[in-house]
Amino acid sequence: MDKVRITIDGIPAEVPANYTVLQAAKYANIEIPTLCYLEEINEIGACRLCVVEIKGVRNLQASCVYPVSDGMEIYTNTPRVREARRSNLELILSAHDRSCLTCVRSGNCELQDLSRKFGIDEIRFMGENIKYQKDESSPSIVRDPNKCVLCRRCVATCNNVQNVFAIGMVNRGFKTIVAPSFGRGLNESPCISCGQCIEACPVGAIYEKDHTKMVYDALLDEKKYVVVQTAPAVRVALGEEFGMPYGSIVTGKMVSALKRLGFDKVFDTDFAADLTIIEEGNELLKRLNEGGKLPMITSCSPGWINYCERYYPEFIDNLSTCKSPHMMMGAIIKSYFAEKEGIDPKDIFVVSIMPCTAKKYEIDRPQMIVDGMKDVDAVLTTRELARMIKQSGIDFVNLPDSEYDNPLGESSGAGVIFGATGGVMEAALRTVADIVEGKDIENFEYEEVRGLEGIKEAKIDIGGKEIKIAVANGTGNAKKLLDKIKNGEAEYHFIEVMGCPGGCIMGGGQPIHNPNEKDLVRKSRLKAIYEADKDLPIRKSHKNPMITKLYEEFLISPLGEKSHHLLHTTYSKKDLYPMND
Repeated sequence: MDKVRITIDGIPAEVPANYTVLQAAKYANIEIPTLCYLEEINEIGACRLCVVEIKGVRNLQASCVYPVSDGMEIYTNTPRVREARRSNLELILSAHDRSCLTCVRSGNCELQDLSRKFGIDEIRFMGENIKYQKDESSPSIVRDPNKCVLCRRCVATCNNVQNVFAIGMVNRGFKTIVAPSFGRGLNESPCISCGQCIEACPVGAIYEKDHTKMVYDALLDEKKYVVVQTAPAVRVALGEEFGMPYGSIVTGKMVSALKRLGFDKVFDTDFAADLTIIEEGNELLKRLNEGGKLPMITSCSPGWINYCERYYPEFIDNLSTCKSPHMMMGAIIKSYFAEKEGIDPKDIFVVSIMPCTAKKYEIDRPQMIVDGMKDVDAVLTTRELARMIKQSGIDFVNLPDSEYDNPLGESSGAGVIFGATGGVMEAALRTVADIVEGKDIENFEYEEVRGLEGIKEAKIDIGGKEIKIAVANGTGNAKKLLDKIKNGEAEYHFIEVMGCPGGCIMGGGQPIHNPNEKDLVRKSRLKAIYEADKDLPIRKSHKNPMITKLYEEFLISPLGEKSHHLLHTTYSKKDLYPMND
């Protein structure tokens, strides 16, 4: 790659010729403040906090979009630069709702951090005082335009990464806001509730709809038997909310915290991930052997399901009919567990701890109502659980480890890897290969489906039959993959789609970090997921003895009458701009 020589704050450096000044500064270990910048997603120079002085150039330039050139002399810390950055920050603050103490992002807000770094103790400018109503129409996400700094990061993520186009820039001048078009609420937009906009937002302008009060009320209700389940990706992210290193595996501490919060039982959603694989694996084999609709596409990501129903309804019949793992678990808790314990299912309140905001939408889908009851009653994101632990005064870091409760607490490593992109595919292949081959295959780590590439494709030999598979990492890549199939450019037997790039480890409900550290966070959590898999004695779903017992005592057989009633669902075409969806 061609390189150029530059000088930045007196430091000579040789950098790639295609770098921006911001990238060159990072290369030279010089920090330049940013607010609107998201690498390769939102590089628009809108906030003007990253301005620098360049010798021979009259005006200050936004470093995030200004290219380097040979011989360039850059100054990042002159009085002129400092004053411009400070003034621009004050202008942003002048139009911002500064009620920080009551903001969900207080203490984890990029604008707050910048104000502290710049020593802002007063604001010289007065913005036009326009008060907007919060948009609480979505079952998953709340939008507060009063907090918005117009950085456009959420818009770029929704449009360019996820290809959803639910929000955009509306109006002009001081009245400019980020919103769905034509004054609609999020529930009347194509929003799929994935929550990637929340992860992109630097402030508290978009956040998850809070279920903590609902859960506290249930815990205080003596008539309620409150059961909680935790998703695989939560255990490798929750510790970050308490200052622990990225990717810390905190399974035992999490279980201890939940028991101290007062839950009657703490179960592992990984158990239901194993159950999902039994049902889904047999469904795939049935389609392969009996000429069913192919490719079969996984259905455990509700953000992806929302996307498919709105943008690609022609692929609805390709979707696996399996519910997502936490919905399966809710159904089993309110049937099998209730029967074993002699509890009226109507008295059981099921809480899911999820890395995903779309799960909040999922629990209210009409198709998920079984025997007049919801499978799951409330969903807490990883962030919401962390807030409850902090509010309860629990010293999370120093908690002893505890075990999940039985009979729904035992899981395999295959269930754990559901948290990573490619994990559902690998878990399914581990089981399907054993069933087809009729033996316990020793080499069962499918490296072909691992990693963070946008689309992964492979051909797997199972029992002498070539199975063509693909993994789509995020809905933007699902669009590319489905378009290839529609255009006759590719054929597959089995496809995994995760709504969020990176899979559940990077879900819209996970801890939020500075975007400059996102790659490190993603890789650390991914590594931890596979470490958690290797640490378990059982690493294939069908080898889980509690799954075997569940079928023997209750479900009878995969894809049987009881399984279909409790564990499977249907889908339907949705309008892109629904009314009161």
